[in-house]
Amino acid sequence: QVQLVESGGGLVQAGGSLRLSCAASRNILSIAAMGWHRQAPGKQRELVASIARYGHTDYADSVKGRFTISRDNAKNTVYLQMNSLKPEDTAVYYCSADWGLVKDWGQGTQVTVSS
Repeated sequence: QVQLVESGGGLVQAGGSLRLSCAASRNILSIAAMGWHRQAPGKQRELVASIARYGHTDYADSVKGRFTISRDNAKNTVYLQMNSLKPEDTAVYYCSADWGLVKDWGQGTQVTVSS
């Protein structure tokens, strides 16, 4: 099990940028994969980006070329750099730790993109 704390959300205009951070309570290299998910009102939670233990990254089609997931192993922190933000990116963003059959979740951070 791991505790995850997200930060960095906020209000930004369309076309702007934000960087989300997810601080983990243990060595993130002991976790199979770390991910960022989002949930907009009335919609299901969706995977935005993930980074596997050995560095492989994956992105939702809707964010490819705009979002970048990265990590700082020394700080046990995962980041989501979000550029060229759109109003449809508005959601609560959650960090996850994927253990295979089970995920741990952070509390979420709100991202609001105004048009």
